[in-house]
Amino acid sequence: MNEEPNKPCEKSCAREGKKTNRRDFLLAAGFGLNAIAAAAIGIPLIGYVLSAFFKPSRLEWIKLGPVRDFPEGKTRFASYENPVRREWDGETAQIPCWVRRIKGNEFQVFAINCTHLGCPVRWFEESKLFMCPCHGGAFYEDGGHAAGPPPRGLYTYEFKVENGVLFIKGGDLPNLSNQKI
Repeated sequence: MNEEPNKPCEKSCAREGKKTNRRDFLLAAGFGLNAIAAAAIGIPLIGYVLSAFFKPSRLEWIKLGPVRDFPEGKTRFASYENPVRREWDGETAQIPCWVRRIKGNEFQVFAINCTHLGCPVRWFEESKLFMCPCHGGAFYEDGGHAAGPPPRGLYTYEFKVENGVLFIKGGDLPNLSNQKI
């Protein structure tokens, strides 16, 4: 009988019984460190992506003032204190908005920020337009886009009137994710 074919088997079988050599250890250590690095990067990334689905709503009803402070057919500047306030916010906790009273208890409450880059818009009574000083954006009295680079009309707050007092749903600034279309 020929014993040669069994010799390679003996060598490989003997190798399996041996302790791990340096090459195998470094390969396993490299895989382990790569797995740790992937988890360190991947877990926060997945958490960030999924946080939008599990983020608790910070919206609540905030008092803007008595209805009588907002004359019919006029647009007035108003502000409220952000309910998600931190101690270091200071004056920035006061959030401005524009309130348009159409008639009776029918209102439109606009975020002050332009929908282009977020610059504060101003109301011009004479022309019945909101104007953005940054890039020349213009919005109609009802908040619709009139001219310039903004891609859409002004964002609006949800409102309600109770016992002659105007309330808005605030906490997060209005944006595309919380607008009713």
